[in-house]
Amino acid sequence: MTPPPPALTLSGIEKKYRLWATPASRLWVPLFYRFSGIVERAMPWLARWLRKRADLHLHYHQALNGVSFSLQRGEALGIVGHNGSGKSTLLQIVAGVLEPSAGTVQVNGRVAALLELGSGFNPELTGRENVRVNAAILGLTSAQVRERMDDIIAFADIGDYIDEPVKTYSSGMALRLAFAVQVHTDPDILIVDEALAVGDAAFQAKAMARIDQILSRGTTLLFVGHDLNAVKAFCHRAMLLEKGNIVLEGLPDEVITEYLHRTHKRVLASQQDRGSDELIRIDGGYGLDDARVLEASINEVRHVSVRHGERLRLRFVVRRRADIAHPGLIFDVLDGRGLQLTGRRVPLPVGAEDVTVDVGFNALFQQGIYRLRMRVVDSLSIEQTVVLSRQEGWLSFEVVDDSRELFTGLFPVPMEIGIKP
Repeated sequence: MTPPPPALTLSGIEKKYRLWATPASRLWVPLFYRFSGIVERAMPWLARWLRKRADLHLHYHQALNGVSFSLQRGEALGIVGHNGSGKSTLLQIVAGVLEPSAGTVQVNGRVAALLELGSGFNPELTGRENVRVNAAILGLTSAQVRERMDDIIAFADIGDYIDEPVKTYSSGMALRLAFAVQVHTDPDILIVDEALAVGDAAFQAKAMARIDQILSRGTTLLFVGHDLNAVKAFCHRAMLLEKGNIVLEGLPDEVITEYLHRTHKRVLASQQDRGSDELIRIDGGYGLDDARVLEASINEVRHVSVRHGERLRLRFVVRRRADIAHPGLIFDVLDGRGLQLTGRRVPLPVGAEDVTVDVGFNALFQQGIYRLRMRVVDSLSIEQTVVLSRQEGWLSFEVVDDSRELFTGLFPVPMEIGIKP
């Protein structure tokens, strides 16, 4: 049996932008180049002068450089990178908004692109009319639009404004309506660029749940976002882009650790901190060799399975150099998606001698696997904290009991409940 073709294939994608020094340069620079070709034989000195003058007013920016990858149906790829690395340009090329300078894009299936939401709305038309127009552009038939109109309106939750011109909407209302249209098109490939930050907290939660629902049907996801927890939650693979090049591709945890390592080096370098040269990859993350966690255990091992409410005993051996004025250890408990559930900041004594930190708490969590993240910091205050090392993945614990009869969610909160007739 022949395997199905990939949902998305990119081969050697490049994107080069021409940058003009002034608006007038768009007119006379091409004329200079054209005229230099005409006079090349008769007056080569003039041709050279014309090209030199034109070159001074025309620059090129290489946004993408030979990007290649493929995604199978149902796969989810997260793309991370600093601003200007080419992430949004790549998504716009996949969505068909931009043409690549070189390379090919092969898309198999319907694409929904959550990029610049609301940019295609006609401000003079009502929200309902814009839904019909946008849904038709995305490939839905008139019958499908009528069938899904009520669901789209309910999801956007903008009330009676749905029959008002879009020019009367706030920016948040337009974004919500555009998001609602895109996620109700049953896409084969979903492209998301920072679109999960739309609306208030309640709408964001609804948007995340809708993305989960779409992915559960086997939709392919291409996701860009600075929310690294969302990348861990939704994506099977991740890719790190830097200056238009793929520098690392692999599991989300590996790629995100490398991204944070490079980010931290840039921050330290911008502060002219000597630690930027000393920041290295260490077991479980990155940090300074003389300011990190040397040893860690949970109930004297690296991974332990416990019953609900059982005692957990953490031990950290921490190294910090003598010139750290306000040393501290921050440890966090993360769930399976990398969401921080709880944690503590532990001040450490000043000095170069290794110290042992013992922590104990009860495993009052719902059934599941949890892991620990450790950071050694120089912290004058909560607002003035410099991370010297970050390590994750060493320690984990699993709560084996299903405690949903006791509480809902991930962990219980003390409550007082009264029932009166």
